[in-house]
Amino acid sequence: MTRDRTAHEEYRAARDLLLRLRGDREAAYAAFRWPRAAHFNWALDWFDAIAEGNDRPALELLGHPGPDGSVPVVDRVSFAELAARSDALVVALRELGVVRGDRVLILLGTRAELWETLLGCIKLGAVVVPGYQDLTRAEAADRIDRGAIRHVVSAPELVELLDGLTVPGLRMAVEPDRPGWVPYPDTRRPGRPRFVPDGPTRAADPSFCYFTSGTTSLPKLVEHSHAGYGVGHLSSLYWSGLRPGDRHLNLSAPGWAKHSWSSFFVPWAAEATVLAPPDGGLPAAVLPGALAAHRVTSFCAPPSAWRALLPYVTGGAAAPRLREATAAGEPLTAETVERIETAWGVRVRDGYGQTEATALIGRAPGTPEPLAPLGHPLPGYRIVLRDPETGETGESGEVCVDLTDRPPGLMRGYAGLPERTAEAFACGLYRTGDRGERCADGSIRLLGRMDEVFKSHGHRVSPMEIEAVLRTHPEVADAAVVPCPDPDGGLAPYAVVELRGPARDAPGPDAHGRIGAELLALAAERLAPVFVPRGVEVIASLPRTRSGKLRRAALTPRP
Repeated sequence: MTRDRTAHEEYRAARDLLLRLRGDREAAYAAFRWPRAAHFNWALDWFDAIAEGNDRPALELLGHPGPDGSVPVVDRVSFAELAARSDALVVALRELGVVRGDRVLILLGTRAELWETLLGCIKLGAVVVPGYQDLTRAEAADRIDRGAIRHVVSAPELVELLDGLTVPGLRMAVEPDRPGWVPYPDTRRPGRPRFVPDGPTRAADPSFCYFTSGTTSLPKLVEHSHAGYGVGHLSSLYWSGLRPGDRHLNLSAPGWAKHSWSSFFVPWAAEATVLAPPDGGLPAAVLPGALAAHRVTSFCAPPSAWRALLPYVTGGAAAPRLREATAAGEPLTAETVERIETAWGVRVRDGYGQTEATALIGRAPGTPEPLAPLGHPLPGYRIVLRDPETGETGESGEVCVDLTDRPPGLMRGYAGLPERTAEAFACGLYRTGDRGERCADGSIRLLGRMDEVFKSHGHRVSPMEIEAVLRTHPEVADAAVVPCPDPDGGLAPYAVVELRGPARDAPGPDAHGRIGAELLALAAERLAPVFVPRGVEVIASLPRTRSGKLRRAALTPRP
C-alpha cells in the first residue's frame, strides 16, 4: 500500500501532543502547530495505517429499540475489515469510471456502506458530497445541479426518488432492482483487491463538499480540502476529549457536517470506536439505557437533544458512565448542564464550529471552566472580534479567525460563489457571521448571528441570551426571540415559545396566558428592561432546519 510516511508521522505527532495535553488548555494552545504536509490523504496516510492488523471495532451500528427498550448492535466492523472493504469499493468505483476530482453524492444513511464509501472516495481523490435520507426530490435535483454532481451512491429506498434526475456518470445503489443502476459491490467477499492510488494526493485538493443548513438563506455548497477536514479536525479532536479505545456515540445524522466531525474524522483520529444510532435516531427515553448498556464513554448531541433527555436522566435505567459529554449547534443552558452533571456526574461541554470550519471555540476537556461562556479558542485558531461598524478588533464584534497563518481547517470557499467567498475572507480574516464578546478570563460568549442581533433603544439585543432565560421555565421546551416594532419607535424583542408537559398536551388560552405572564415576570427579574420581551406567543413547534437549528427568520410577531 502506498502511504506518505512523513505525512503520517507529522499528523501522529500533532495528535499525540493534543492527547498528552488534554487537561492543560493553555499548554496545548501554545504548543500546537498544524501539520503542513504538501501531500496528505487521511484515509490512506492515517486510517489505513492504524487499521493494519487492527481487529478492534471501528464501527458499531445500533438498531431500533426492542419492545423492552433495549437497543441492539446490528453490525460491527473492525478497523482492518473496514480498510479492506473500502479498498474493494474504490477499486470498483475506479473501474466504473469514477476519477480524482469527480463529485459523488452519497445518500446511504446509517449503514456500513456509508463509512466504506467515505473512506473509498477519499482514497481515490473523488469529492464527497453527503446528503441526508429525508431529501425531497426537489432538493435532490437542486443538489445535483448546483453541486455539479457526477456520480450518485444511494440506499435502495431512495432509488425511486432519484429516477429521472440527470446524473452524468455512475448510479450505484445497495441492492437495486431497477434498470440504469449498478449494484453496490460485494465488499465482504474473500480475495478482495487492494487499492493502489494513481499518485499522491495534494493536501490542498478538494475532498468534501457540504451544503449549509440554510437558516437565513439558500444553502451554500462549502468546499473543504483533504487537509481541511483530515488535518483541520485535530482542533475538534482536542475539544471532544476522545482517547484511544473510547466508545463514542454522536446523534448527528448523515448528510450534515457534524456527522463527519463526530462520526468519522474525530473518533478515528483518536482510534476510538464509532457507535451509530439508526436512521431516525433513538428516542430520548431509551438513550440513557443505551449509553449504559453499550459502555459509551463519550456522547455528543445538539442542545435540543440534551434538553429532551432531561426527564429521563434519573429513574430506572442505570446511569451512563460517560467521561466526555459535548454539545454543538447552539449554546447550552446552565440548567441543562447542571441537571446532567447532578444525575450523571459529567459536565456537558459547549463547542462552536461551522460547516465552513472545524471546531473553533469550546470548553476544553479535563479543565474546570465556568458554565456561562462558550469557551476559549481551540488549538490552532487565533480568534479575534471585529466591530462591524469601525472594522477595529476588540472585546466584542463579529467572531473572526486571523489568517496570518491560515489554519487548514477553514473551507477552500463556497463552490461557484467567488463573491461570497471573498466576503467571508476579507481584511486578513475569516468572518464567521456570528457575534461574540470576550470575557475577562479570555473565554468567548456567543451572542448569535450578526443578522439576528438587533438594536433596541441603542442597545444590541442578542436573541440567544433572552432565549436562555425563557428556557429555564419548567413548562418551556424551547424559545425563540425575534424583533418586533416598538410603539416608542425602533425595535423590541418578541418571544415565541414551544411548551412541554401538560400545557403542551392540553393547550388552552388560560394556560398560555398564565405561562406568558410568568415568562414576562421571569424576564423582568433576570434581564435589563430593554431585553424584556414586549409579548409572548405560544405555538405548537418552533421552525427548525433539517439539522435542528432554530429558524428565527421564519417567525413573524403577531400584531
